[in-house]
Amino acid sequence: MFSSNIFQLGLKELRGLARDPMLLLLIVYAFSLQIYTGSSAMPETLNNAAVAIVDEDQSPLSGRISTAFMPPYFVPPKQISIAEMDSRMDAGLDTFALNIPPDFQRDVLANQQPVIQLNVDATRMSQAFSGSGYIQTIVSNEVGEFLNRYRGASSVPVDLTLRARFNPSLDKSWFGSITNIITSITMLSIVLTGAALIREREHGTIEHLLVMPVTPTEIMISKIWSMGLVVLLASSFALFVIVKGLLAIPIEGSPAVFLLGTALFLFATTSMGIFLATVAGSMPQFGLLLILVLLPLQVLSGAMTPRESMPDIIQYIMLLAPNTHFVILAQAVLFRGAQLDVVWPQLLALLVIGSVLFWLALRRFRRFLR
Repeated sequence: MFSSNIFQLGLKELRGLARDPMLLLLIVYAFSLQIYTGSSAMPETLNNAAVAIVDEDQSPLSGRISTAFMPPYFVPPKQISIAEMDSRMDAGLDTFALNIPPDFQRDVLANQQPVIQLNVDATRMSQAFSGSGYIQTIVSNEVGEFLNRYRGASSVPVDLTLRARFNPSLDKSWFGSITNIITSITMLSIVLTGAALIREREHGTIEHLLVMPVTPTEIMISKIWSMGLVVLLASSFALFVIVKGLLAIPIEGSPAVFLLGTALFLFATTSMGIFLATVAGSMPQFGLLLILVLLPLQVLSGAMTPRESMPDIIQYIMLLAPNTHFVILAQAVLFRGAQLDVVWPQLLALLVIGSVLFWLALRRFRRFLR
C-alpha cells in the first residue's frame, strides 16, 4: 500500500508537469540549447577580434606589424585613416585600433623609442584585457626581429615540455559543458519540486491530499522520485546527445557511475526544493529564495573556480553543500575516468547530506500541512 500510494502520487505529479508548458520549455532549454551555447561560446580566450590599423608611416616595419595579426586570434586588420578611427570604435566596428605614427621606422632605427597608440574598446571585456597583451607582444616581437634582421626563437637555459592531461587540446568547451550540466541539474531539481508543492497550495489540491489515506512521507517521496526522474532523464539526454554527440566531447569514465552520483545528488536537491517551498509563501518568494541559494552553491562549489583558491573557512563550510561533492565526482568521472573505488567518499557524502536534507524537509513539510 505504501509503495502503491507513492507510485500513484508520483504519476499525478508527472501529469501535472505535462500540463505546464512553461516548465516543459524550461527543461528542454536548460538541457539542450543552454548547455550547447554556454559550452561553445565561452569567452575566456581571444578569438577573431576586430582590429584596425592607422598606418601613418607606410614603411616596411609598419607593414610587418600590419601583417602579423592573423587568425584565429584576430581577423585580418582593416587599414583605415585617422579620421575614421574614433567613429568606427564608437560604432562598435573595431575592438582595437592601432595608430602607427609618421617616421616610426626611422625613429626605431635611430633608437629614439617611438610610441604607438593602441585604442581599446573596453566594453568588450573578454577580448579587451587579453587582446591588449597579445598586441603588445606582437608589436614587440616584430620590432625586435626587424632590428636583429632575422626571425628566430630565442634560446632559453631550460626547455620546458608541457603535457596537458585530461584535456590535451585545452579546449574550454570540455570544462564548460560539464559545468553547465551541473548548473541545470541543480536549478531544475530545486525548481520542479518546489513548484510542484506551491502549485498544490495555489490550486487548492493540497487539501484534497490531506483527506486521502496518504501520509506526508508518501506525498514528499512521490514528489522527489517523479521530479528527480525527469531531471535524471534530461541530464542523460544532455550528456549523451548534446555533450558527446553535438559537441563531440569525449567521456572518459563510466556514465553509470556519473548517473548514480546524479541520482544521489537529486535526492539532496529535490529535498532542498521542498524545504524552500515550505518556507516561501508564493512563487515570487520562492524565486527570490532560489537566488539566495543557487548563486552561492554554484560559485563556491568549485564548478567555476577551484576550491583551493578559496579561503579555508569557505572550503570547510561548502563541504556541507551537495554541489561541492557532486562537482568533484563529475569532474573525476567524466574527465579523469575515475571509478567507484575513487569517488565512493563523494557518493557517501551525497547520501548523508541528502538524508539530512530529507529529514529537515519532512519535518518542515509536516508542519506546513498542519
